[in-house]
This record gives sequence, C-alpha cells and structure tokens, in this order.
Amino acid sequence: MSEAAPTRVQLGGLLGEALAANLRGRLAHFIVDEHSPAIALFAPERRNENREGDWYGEHAGKWLVAAAKAVARSGDAALRTNVLRVADYLVSIQEDDGYLGTYAPDRRFMCPQPPKPASWDGAPSVRTWDIWTHAYLILGLLEVHRHFPAPRYLDAARGIGDLCWRTLFEGGIDITELGNHHGLSATVLMDPAAELYFATGEPRYLGLAQRVLQQADGHPELALLTRALAGTDVSAIATGKAYQLAWNLVGLAKLHRATGNADYRRAVEHAWRSIREHHLTLGGGPWGGVAHRSREVFNPAGVFSPYGYVETCSTLAWIQLNRELLAITGEAIYAEEIERSAYNDLLGAQAPDGEDWCYYVFPNGRRVHTTYWRCCKSSGAMALEELPGIACALGGQRDIAVHIYGPGETDFALPEAGAVRIAQRTAYPYPGDIRLRVSVERAARFALKLRIPSWAEGATLAIGGEDAGIAVVPGHYAVIKREWHDGDEIVARFPMRPLLHRAVNRNVQESLAPDGSAVRQQVLRFDYAAITCGPLVYATGLIDGFKIEETLRLPTTAPDAWLTLLPAQDDGIPRISLDPGYRAPLVFAPYFGAGGRVDGTWRLTWLQLAPESAP
Repeated sequence: MSEAAPTRVQLGGLLGEALAANLRGRLAHFIVDEHSPAIALFAPERRNENREGDWYGEHAGKWLVAAAKAVARSGDAALRTNVLRVADYLVSIQEDDGYLGTYAPDRRFMCPQPPKPASWDGAPSVRTWDIWTHAYLILGLLEVHRHFPAPRYLDAARGIGDLCWRTLFEGGIDITELGNHHGLSATVLMDPAAELYFATGEPRYLGLAQRVLQQADGHPELALLTRALAGTDVSAIATGKAYQLAWNLVGLAKLHRATGNADYRRAVEHAWRSIREHHLTLGGGPWGGVAHRSREVFNPAGVFSPYGYVETCSTLAWIQLNRELLAITGEAIYAEEIERSAYNDLLGAQAPDGEDWCYYVFPNGRRVHTTYWRCCKSSGAMALEELPGIACALGGQRDIAVHIYGPGETDFALPEAGAVRIAQRTAYPYPGDIRLRVSVERAARFALKLRIPSWAEGATLAIGGEDAGIAVVPGHYAVIKREWHDGDEIVARFPMRPLLHRAVNRNVQESLAPDGSAVRQQVLRFDYAAITCGPLVYATGLIDGFKIEETLRLPTTAPDAWLTLLPAQDDGIPRISLDPGYRAPLVFAPYFGAGGRVDGTWRLTWLQLAPESAP
C-alpha cells in the first residue's frame, strides 16, 4: 500500500508539544551554521588531519533530515535559513570524487587498509564510521532536496552514491570491511542507496543497494538475508546490535518496494516478528544489554530484565521499520507499534525543553540526560519528525487512514472532494471520546479508515449520533466508505481501563550430565507485574519517597477491584491507584512523565511479586 503525503499536518496534545519543543530546542540550537561544532568537523582543514574512528559526523545528516521536515511542516523562517546555509556549505566542500566525510585521505572508506584482527564487535578496520556518516548525509541532502528542490542537493547526494558504487564495484572492497558489528554499521548504506534510486530512477543506485545486500549476506557472521529468511532470532544475527540491525531492515524493506522481491519482504517480516515478540519493552522500545559488553545488543530470546536498556537510536530505527511495513502492507499492527513507541519510550527520553534527551531509558531505572555529542539526541529529534507524516495518511486507493490518535489536523487534496481536512478533538492518549470532524470542499465518496487499537475491547464508532454500522475489530482498521459532507463527525470510543501485565526473569544454570548432555536448571525466578492503560505504560517514582523498588503481594481478587483509574488532576493527567490491601496504595503516572521529566528522577515500571502472587 503506497501512501501520499498530506498537504498540511498539525499535531497537538502530547505529540504536538514534543514537536514544538524539538523545533525550539534541539533543531534550533544544536546546528545553526558551518561554525557549529557538528558541522565544523567537515571543514577540509580538519578532516584532512582526522585519523580517529569517530561517528560524530552522523549529526549533520540527522539534523538535515529532521530540520528540513520541521521547516516543511512549520514554515519556520529562521530554521529554513539555517538548513539551507548548512546544506549549501556541505555541498561547497564536497570533493571532486564525491567524498564528503570527516576522515583524512589515507583513512577513507575508498582506501584499502592494513587488516587487523576483528574486535569483539566485529570491527576489522580503523574506518568503521565513514560509510555510516555518508549514509546519513545522503538521507539529509535528499530530504533538503525534497522540500527545497535544487539540483545541487541531489547532485551532492548522487556524488556520494557514485563514489560508493565505484568503491564496491570497481575498488574491490567488501562493504562489511567498512563497519563494526560484522559490517552492520556500513551495510546500512542499503537505505540511502534505495532512496537515491527512488529519487532519480537510476538503476545504478538500485544495483548499489543490492550489492550491499549481497556482500552482507556473504559475510559468515552476518548472513543478513539468509538468517532473517530462516527466522533466526535477531540476537543471533551478527552481534545483534539493535540500532544497526533495525536500520538494515529498513533498507531491506525499501529494496522490497523497489524490486517486489518477496524474499526481502519475508525476511523483514520474520525479523520484525522476532523483535516484537522477544525484544521490546512494554513501552515499545527495542532493548538489550543484560550480561553483554554492549548495552545496545539484543539479548537471547526469552531473557527478561526490568533494568534492560533502550537506546533512543534503536527506538528511531524501530519506528522507521514499522513505517516501511505499514506502507507495504497497510496492516494496523505496524501503526500501533509506532504509536506505542512514540507515547512511551520516545516521549520518555525527551525533556520538556526539547534540548535534553536520554541516551538510554529503562523500564526500571534513573532518568539520565546525556551529553552534547551523543547520537541519541539527534536520533530522538529525527524520530519525532517521523510522526506527522505517519499520523494520518492518504492511501493508494484514495482512502484516508488514521494511524495515530491525538489532537490535531491533517489536510489532503482529493480530486473528487477538493480540500479535505480531518481534525481530531480528543484527550488521547488519556481516556475520553475521540471526535473526528471531516471538512470537505465538495461532498464526495471516499473511504476513511480508523485504526482500532488491539487493547480497545468494546470499541464503538458513531456518525451523527448513530452507530456507524460497520465491523469494529480490535487490532484492525474500521473502514467507513460513504459520501462525506462538510462537518460530518465521527465519535470513536475506545474503552480504557488499567491492565496488569506479568513477566518472569529466570536465572538458569547450565551444566553437563554424566553422559555429556546439556542440563539446564532454573536456579532463581523473579516474577514482575506492570500496568498499562490504553496506549500508555504507567510507572511510579521512588516508593515511599526513597525506595527504588518494591515487592508486592497482590490481592487474589480480580484486578478491577484494586486497580483504579483516578480522575485527572490539575495537570490534566489521569493516574492509577494500585491498592494491595495491606499498605498504602501506590500511585502510578504515565511512564514518560513519572517522577518528573527532569534529570535524575526514578521510574519504576515493573514491580517484583512475592512468590504467593506469582502465577
């Protein structure tokens, strides 16, 4: 299912506040011109002396992507000036062969390097981030060209693509030699190569993307396509690095769109299913880091810890992967995963000022705002700017699909109806009606698809005060196809009540039996419980003002008797009371704001259960 961009998007509520903070914070201040530290790295006199294996050059491309989108939706004149000034500067210092990175001439990705033993993360050389930086530069330049068309931006992106093509096809270099994690941080080139093909229609860029995939699949520790097609758990693909692996899957999904190759789609869907079933927090972020040298690596399937790490960069890549699968399939589950990640782990990483971000968020753990150069600050800004284009979209069959709920307005242009606006008036993601008002220039017949969340048992839809008369199935879209008139209103009611979730952390010891066979014995078991309401995960701060965790004995009655959704307070946020009956009730707030959205506060999502409360 291909989707077209709306003509205007204005999100309100929590997502709108986050976008506004992003624009006035990170996007307005981090980079303003060629003298900003993240751009000064590219100055010829600096890059010619740089022999470090750094990744800091990624910020330029990430910022261009996010800032160009922000300008397009907001019309902010100052940010527009900054975007074009920075893009023009980067174009002006691109070298004749297309190189636009931060490495000295003898360390660039085109130059053969003396081999060295691969480190634990599968990095065989000293230039592990050069392709990575160029991948983001291609995406950034293409995004600027998309919104502010000028041949120089497209030509600069093509220059990078052509240099990569010559390196892989004529230079005899294998892409997996150019990145760490057995090549994963270089094989991400699949994504921008596919985007170059979409932007130009030139087969050489499609060939470049396919060459990257071929070499990625030929690397024995990576074997990306082969392992994904076989249903291998993502933790066993290369090092299982969450961010890089998810970005590779984004590129593979785009290759499917470009070629129609069914194996590419099947491979992406298998890997997506592995991530969703075994490697997401309750808040929708890809997590890992338990007993690993890297905190950003998926754990083996079945491993659970409430103290696992979610890298904000991984949340970005997960949102983008679901965006691609939503565009390919039109299935509601992908939109639901985007919404879950956005309202929980993504908002949970951003500070209200829009400037500060968490590198990692933890279901149970301290909120820590990261330092100036960290990758996740730019990734969070990018992830937020993905949301306006996804929230409400025009499909290939001239239907309008509402993917993400929350206050806001989206405008479209339909041949039959002229200007069309879908306006949401709602307190979502908090309880209450969702009122969708349809404005049309001319009465016309078209389909409006409303996503029914999987948790919304008993959901109803009404038009003009009467039942819509269509199937309303949680986890699917309700399709209303009718002649729409200006001012028609749909009222969607998605019942929200606190839900209890359980998880188990098992400590398993492995040994050998006398006959040499493996014996796995459970040594310790810890049971946990957590709460959601609607799309939101709930958490509490320090228990009794000082304890970072609590072991609960839950009542034996149904949860509805001791889990209570409290009325919204002056801040408009409803909270949840958990009354175990033997101590003062615990009060939970939405995870993204639990304990206050300030550096150093504690969030407790999963509470350990006493043995008699375990199932």
